[in-house]
Formats: sequence, structure tokens, C-alpha cells
Amino acid sequence: MRLNFKTIFALLGVVSLSFTACSTNNSSKKVVYKKVTKPTTKPSTTTTIPKGNNQTTVVKPEIAKPKEEIFKVTLPDINREFRAAWVATVANINWPSKRNLTTEQQKEEAIKLLDMLEANNFNAVIFQVRPSGDALYKSNFEPWSYFLTGEIGKSPYPFYDPLEFWVEESHKRGLELHVWLNPYRAHHSSGGAVTSESIVKQTPENIVRLKNGMYWFDPADKNTQNHVSNVVKDIVKRYDIDGVHFDDYFYPYASYNGGADFPDNTTWNEYKAKGGHLSRADWRRENVNTIIERIYKEIKQEKPFVKFGISPFGIWKPGYPAGITGSSQYDELYADAKLWLNKGWVDYFSPQLYWPIESKGQSFPKLLEWWKSENTHNRHLWPGLNTVEVKATDRTSEIINQVKVSGDILQNNIGTIHWSIAGLTKNPSMLNSLKNGPYKNKALIPTMNWIKADKLEKPKLLITNQPQDVVINWKESKLNNVSQWVLFTRYNDNWETTFLNPTTTYQTVHKQKNGKTLNAVALKSVDRLGNESDYVAQKIN
Repeated sequence: MRLNFKTIFALLGVVSLSFTACSTNNSSKKVVYKKVTKPTTKPSTTTTIPKGNNQTTVVKPEIAKPKEEIFKVTLPDINREFRAAWVATVANINWPSKRNLTTEQQKEEAIKLLDMLEANNFNAVIFQVRPSGDALYKSNFEPWSYFLTGEIGKSPYPFYDPLEFWVEESHKRGLELHVWLNPYRAHHSSGGAVTSESIVKQTPENIVRLKNGMYWFDPADKNTQNHVSNVVKDIVKRYDIDGVHFDDYFYPYASYNGGADFPDNTTWNEYKAKGGHLSRADWRRENVNTIIERIYKEIKQEKPFVKFGISPFGIWKPGYPAGITGSSQYDELYADAKLWLNKGWVDYFSPQLYWPIESKGQSFPKLLEWWKSENTHNRHLWPGLNTVEVKATDRTSEIINQVKVSGDILQNNIGTIHWSIAGLTKNPSMLNSLKNGPYKNKALIPTMNWIKADKLEKPKLLITNQPQDVVINWKESKLNNVSQWVLFTRYNDNWETTFLNPTTTYQTVHKQKNGKTLNAVALKSVDRLGNESDYVAQKIN
């Protein structure tokens, strides 16, 4: 539309009248334009605009951003239980099955084991990375293991880092990876000849030879304590592990040295010469206590979320509790495991309760009840089960019952560890009975509320409707903190729960299932300690 001059002047007149009505009597003052905002807007902001010799303040309302619609639902509780198996590398007990396997054959064996654990609803693996002063990883302190390549100090070829591989493949499957180390064993009798590459030759001043052919670090020697500390800190710092795990080998069993006393005269005499007043037995126990407390604190200083667990011999002393007979870890191994539990120097404690439920002298439930009574810091108590060779008429039924008894005794935050994975791979009946019984549904690891953790952000959902399915996409700003996703889908009034690995960012679900209709979805993220984020949920129309 064209405007002639008369029209333009008429419009200018209207503007002039409007301006005059909004101004004050003194035309030299500021002129303020005001605009009435709707109640739904946020408080206004002002902008000062220079205009000749005067300034004009324009009030600009902020339009309120639409609030995120919150869809509230009541989600089912998430099942919690620690389900793990030991994978022994010493003497090629579990992996690798032979010392001359190629890199690809080693990887294939590892994947087969991890696939089996995932498929049968386990959620953790305890992987032995330091069987005897050696390493199944690229160590900065110790040689490559004989059990990996058949030669001490020889790396895999083509090169790969087995620990790095196990960590990555475990996490892909939603499994925690705990590194299992023997703190004091320096050379195993099945570990081949002691060569120049062996730790025995590299640091002979703090290592002794036992009569069964094994070599042992002297726990009293400061060099030993510093070396163990350096090995653990190196692993924790460089690898994305979930836990560090020690077993029952502290001072060696007497049978390893033909019944003779441990040959530590050098360090014992030094201790006495400096005015030491403890008995020899108490001194030995104090040496082990020192390293346990130190390792626990150093792990937490490096990575607080990395758990520290110990699996000691199942009997502290005969007579504890009443009626218990057998070896004494306190007197023979100089391991005061009760003290470690009493002090809270562990995140989980897994006494090796390798005896049947009905055993008279070593009753499984009596021992578990006693250890529970000593758990004064309420750390996790997850007993070790002898899945390979527990002495029972029906081994499968015995182990299934032990899992159930453990749950009945512990009530909350339950769990068990199976010695070893061979008890599962070589016994299909055992595996099927676990999968169809106590491990029927997947479970998250129990939380550890004594370890501080950053709060996870709530995930964000994007739902895409398709004719037969719904595609659920999500993202989370702190992906590195996520160890798993938990997806909830509701069909009619029934919720289904699915655990997904951390790299998964979408899922396709059917709108119809077994005659029921999908009407809601929800999602949570889970961190390295099992903590859950707030949920986000959406209706499905």
C-alpha cells in the first residue's frame, strides 16, 4: 500500500499525541515507555538507549520459559545384590587356560567368560592381575606374568594390555571389575624357573624362599610395604577399575614351609634391637595391620569410588563362635581380619566360608552370623562360596541354599562371591539353578553410603512414536559418572525393569506386549557406587 504525504502527516500526529501523553511536564527529563505485561511473564528488565542529549529507558518484559512438565509415577524398587566370581590366573586355573595362547585366543576366552556372567545375571568379576610378584597388565613395577606368556617378563604379542581389555569388556556388559592381588607372594612354585626378570632377582633383599619352592615377600620389611603400596596405587591411578581385592595369603600357611616358622630373623632382630616390645606373633600381625590400613586410605585418596575388599580365611580363631574348629588365621597367617572389619578398613568383607551348611565344626550359617556380629561399621559382608568343590552330596543344591541362607542372615545389601568361575563353566547344572533361582532377575550392586559421591543429574528423554514401537532417546551431561541406566516401561499397570550399559543412549520398545499397552516410560542413571539419580518419566499416548 502506498501512503501520500497527508496520510504520513496524519500518522505522525497520532504518534506525537501518544508521546506527549506518556511524557512528564519537563521535556528535558527521561522519557519512559511502559508496556503492560501479562501475568505469565517474568519480571521485566530495563535497557537504557542514548537519544541525542537525553536518554530513553525502555522496559522489556522477559517471556517466561515453559516449565518442564513433571510426570509423577511410582516406580518399583530396584533389586540389589552383589554377585561375583573369582577368575584365577595363577597356575592358569581359570584364565588364560594355557600359557601359549595367542592374543586373540586370550581375548576370545575372556569374552566367553564375561558373556556367561552377563547372561546369568552376575554383576561383578574379581580378576587376578598379580598372582605372585608379577603382572597381567603393563606394570611400572613388576614383570609380565609367566602365566600369561610362559616366560617371565615377556609381553603378549601382538601387544595388548589384558587388564585394560578386561575392564573395557566388563563395563560394556554392566559388570564391575575388581583387581585381585596377592600382596606378599613373590613367586609361585608353578611359575617356572626364577629368571633375571623375576622380582625375586630384582629385589632379593626383602624376599625369602620357602621349603615348597615358593618365594615370599617379608611383610615386616619397609621395602615390601612400600612396594605393595606402589603397585596398588599404580593400578588405581592408571586403570578404570571398580575395586581392589586381597585374598587370604598374608604370612604363608605353615605347610608352605614344611611346618617350620617363617624365616624372618633379619627383620625381627632389627625390630628388637630398636627397642620393639611386641611378641613375635603380635609384631607380625601389626605388620599386616599396617599395610591393610595404608592400602585402604591410599585407595580413597586416589579415587574414593574404588572399593577395597578382602577375602580372608573363614575362621578367625577356633571357638569363635562356640563349636567352631579348624585352622586359625589369627595364629597361623598372622591376619587379624576381625580387627580390619572392626576398624572399617574395608568396603566389603568376604570371608571364605567354604564349608557346608550342616558342617558341625565349620558351620556356614554360624560363621556368617559371627562375622555379622563383628561388622561394627556396617560394611558389606559378602561371603565366599566354594562353588567348585564344597563337600556336599548335591553341590548344586548346597550352593543355591548357601546363597539363600546368606540373604536370610544379612537381610539388606546382600551378596556372595563364587570360588571360582570354574564352578560355573564346568557345572551347567549350577549355572542354570542360579539363573532360574536366586539370580533370576538382574540386580544392581548395593550402595555404599559411607563413600561420598557427586549427585547424578537427572537424564533427559526424547520420545519418538512409530506405528508399532516407541524409540526412547536420552542423554546425561555427566556421562563419565554413569555406570548403568535403568529403564522402566509400564504396560497397563505392570512395570518392567531393564538394565542397560553406560554407552547405550536409546532403546526401542513395543507399544503392545502380551495383550497389554505401553502407557509410560521412566529412566534413571546409576553411578559407580550404585547410587540412583532422580527419575524422569513420560506418558505414552
